[in-house]
Amino acid sequence: MKGSLLYEGKAKRVYYTTGDSDQLVLSYKDDATAFNGKKKDEFAGKGRLNNLITSKVFQYLHQQNIQTHFIEALNDTEQLVHQTTIIPLEVVVRNQAAGSITRRLGIQEKNSFTPPIIELFYKKDELNDPLINDVHAYHLTDITEQELTFIKQQALEINSQLQELFHSAGLILVDFKLEFGRLNDGAIVLSDEISPDTCRLWDTHTGEKMDKDVFREGLGSLIDTYEKILNRLEENVCTK
Repeated sequence: MKGSLLYEGKAKRVYYTTGDSDQLVLSYKDDATAFNGKKKDEFAGKGRLNNLITSKVFQYLHQQNIQTHFIEALNDTEQLVHQTTIIPLEVVVRNQAAGSITRRLGIQEKNSFTPPIIELFYKKDELNDPLINDVHAYHLTDITEQELTFIKQQALEINSQLQELFHSAGLILVDFKLEFGRLNDGAIVLSDEISPDTCRLWDTHTGEKMDKDVFREGLGSLIDTYEKILNRLEENVCTK
């Protein structure tokens, strides 16, 4: 099924399929990067964990009638997806203050945002993915005002569903990053991944950080942390 390599990014390799030309294979890597690639390392088993966690999250979102590019997990490190043309925007949803927003705006960590804050970042490595507004998005990408409104509505709906999902696993969804892409028929669907690489997750009871901040801040074992998340999803959510 897996054909030639189409593209290699920081966390995944993307392959053509030997069958359906509208489908791709995503192969998750063991690499970890932070601070726009300035900090790098490799952790055996990380690709497996991100693939399995993302697969479970996308399956859950499908049950909630959220359209995504995900089709199925093929094995421990690979999944089959619909081919999409990625819109070069990172859509960040913030339920509590953490990370860059605390530094940019001087907001104390753990301050709650009601309603959640949505921020847009332009996907451009050489510019360090700058924060932009809606009008910038219209100029920098081919997105329309109507499409951006739809994406923001989807982001808020996904946020509501993910908060419930992670709450069931004893986790607080602090913030997370989404990417969207266009299918061949033009429909916009959730793409990329949802994993501890792209979400900030804190333990509901202890406040312990259980995401890539463990790597960013040198707080402990990244693999042990991701294994805990997968186990919690399997035990508390996905088997119900």
